[in-house]
Amino acid sequence: MTTTKMKHVDAVVVGSGVVGSIMCMELANAGLSVVCLERGRMSDPQKDFTMPYVHDELKYDRHSDIFQNLSRETITVRNNMGEMALPMRELGSFKPGELVGGTAVHWGTNARRFLPHDFELRSQSEARYGKDYFPQDCTSQDWGVTYDDVEPYYDMFEHIYGVGGKAGNLDGQIQPGGNPHEGPRSREYPNPPTRRTPQGEIFAKAVSELGYTPFQGPAAAMTQEYTNLYKVHLGECQRGGFCSSHACSQGAKANPLTTVMPALYKQPTFEMRPLCNVIKVNTDSTGKKATGVTYIDARGNTVEQTADIVILATYCFNNTRLLLLSDIGTPYDPTTGKGVVGRNYSYQTGGRIHVFFDDKEFNPFIGGGMVNTSIDDLNGDVIDRSGLGFVGGAYIGCAQPGATPIKSKPVPHGTPRWGAAWKKAVAENYHHCLTVSIHGSCQSYRGHYLDLDPTYKDANGLPLLRMTYDWHQNEQKMLKWMYEKITQIVKVMNPSKYHAHPIASKYSIVPYQSTHNMGGVAMGADPATSAVNKHLQSWDIPNLFVVGGSAFPQNPAQGPTETIGMLACWAADGIKDIYLKRPGQSMV
Repeated sequence: MTTTKMKHVDAVVVGSGVVGSIMCMELANAGLSVVCLERGRMSDPQKDFTMPYVHDELKYDRHSDIFQNLSRETITVRNNMGEMALPMRELGSFKPGELVGGTAVHWGTNARRFLPHDFELRSQSEARYGKDYFPQDCTSQDWGVTYDDVEPYYDMFEHIYGVGGKAGNLDGQIQPGGNPHEGPRSREYPNPPTRRTPQGEIFAKAVSELGYTPFQGPAAAMTQEYTNLYKVHLGECQRGGFCSSHACSQGAKANPLTTVMPALYKQPTFEMRPLCNVIKVNTDSTGKKATGVTYIDARGNTVEQTADIVILATYCFNNTRLLLLSDIGTPYDPTTGKGVVGRNYSYQTGGRIHVFFDDKEFNPFIGGGMVNTSIDDLNGDVIDRSGLGFVGGAYIGCAQPGATPIKSKPVPHGTPRWGAAWKKAVAENYHHCLTVSIHGSCQSYRGHYLDLDPTYKDANGLPLLRMTYDWHQNEQKMLKWMYEKITQIVKVMNPSKYHAHPIASKYSIVPYQSTHNMGGVAMGADPATSAVNKHLQSWDIPNLFVVGGSAFPQNPAQGPTETIGMLACWAADGIKDIYLKRPGQSMV
C-alpha cells in the first residue's frame, strides 16, 4: 500500500484531549508549526451538544456515543497471568472518549490537586514507617518531581480550566473554609467554590461532629462567568445534571472544547486532523530519534507525518500501546520485574453507602459538575498508618452529581430487583436518598501490567493491548477500614436506613467504576523503573514525549484529571524553556 507523506512540521501531537490541546496551544503560541492527530470525529459544542438532545441518557451514557468504538479497537482483560485474556466488548468499568476533545468532554469536573506526599510516596513512607511498610510485590515509586516543583503548573491549569474552590493553604497559612490538608498554594482558586447542597449540609454536620473538617470539593464547572488564561469565555453552570458521561450544553463545563480549542483554532501555525488513527511512532536508522508518526486516515489511507518533536498525548492505554507497537523502550516482564513499558498500571478504588431518610426530601435533578462536600482527613499521610496494615488513603465525600434517572435509582437492601415492589421502592426513595462515597488510592504491583495481546487484533490487524489486573489485598484492607469510618459518619446522620455496597473480591470490567486508568509509561528519576523522565521525555528517544495518565507511577486518591492537566503544562514548559534550546538532547 502506498504511503502518503505530509509536509514536515515542528511538532506532531497525537490526541486532542486535556493533554493534547494544551500541548498544541503552548507550542503553537511559541511559534512552532503543530499538527494534532485525533482518531475520533470533529465535534462542535454549539451544534452537537444542544438542548434537549444532550440530556439523552440512552445515547450518551448507555449507547456510548462519545466513547471509544470497541468494534474497531478494544483491550483484552484478565485477572492474572494464568488466565486467557478476553476482549472487552462493551464499555463498563471505564469509558475512554473518542472525539476531538477526548475523554474530558464527558468528565465529571473533579479538579483536585494531589497531596505533596503523593509525589514522594515511596521515600516519605519508608522514612516514616520503615523499609517493610510496602507489600513485597508493590512497585509504587516516587514521581521524580516534588509538589513544589509542579505547584505553578497546577495553578496554570486551574486558570485555564476555571476551577472553583476555596484555598485551604495559602503559602503555608491554613485558611478557613478550605481543605486544611492540601499542599501550599501560591494563590486562590480563579473561581469561588460551589454552593453547599442540603445533602452536603447533612454530611458536613455529621463529619464536623466526628472532628473532621468539611470543605467544598474543587470543580471545573463554572461557578460564575469566567474568562480563562487563553481569553476564552465560559458561562456559569446551571447545575442541571447530566454532567459525567455527557457533554455540556451550556459551555460551562471546562474541557478542551470549551477552554482551549476556541483559542487554538486561531493559531496560524496549528492544524487539527480528526479521524486519523496513529498506529506507529517512526524512528531513524539509529532508533534513537523519532522522525514522525504513521496513521490511517478516514479513507483508510496510510499517511506519514514527519516532525522534529513527537508528543503522545492519548489515553493511558493508547500511549502504552503505541510505544509497544513501535518497539520503543523495553517491554515490562512481570516474571523478571525488568522493563518499563507497561509497568506500574493502576486504577482507582472506591465504595459508597446509600443513605435513606423518611423525613427528608431532596431534588436529585439539581447538581452536576462535581458539587461535592468532602473531607481529606483520611487521605495520604494525614492519617497515621503504622498500625493499619495498608498503604494508601481516600477522600470521603457527599456529591450531588445531578440525576441520570436510568442508572441512578438507589433502593434499600432487600428490595426485589424487578416488578411492582421494585417500582414502588424506586418511587418512594428517589427523593429521599443521599450517598456517602469513598474515593481511594490504588498502588501498583508487579503482576499488574499492560502488554500486547498475542491472540486478538484490531481492525487494522495490529495486536490489542492486554490488561492484567485484579484487586490487591492492600486495597481491600484499605476499603474495609474506610467503610468502617463512613459507617460512623452515616450513623451520626440518623437515617431511616442505609446500606453499603460490598467490597469486590475480584476486579471485573462489567460495572462502571471510574475512567481513571493510570500508568504503563511511568515517569521517574531512574530509567530502570520509568519509561520517561521527570519532564515526560522518553529516556530512549529525546525528541519523543509521552504525557498523560500513563505517566502516573501509581494512583493517589484525589482523581487524576487535574494532575494530568498539570503535567501537560509542566511538559510544555519544559519543551519550550529547556528542550528547544538544546534540541535532541536529554533534559535533566
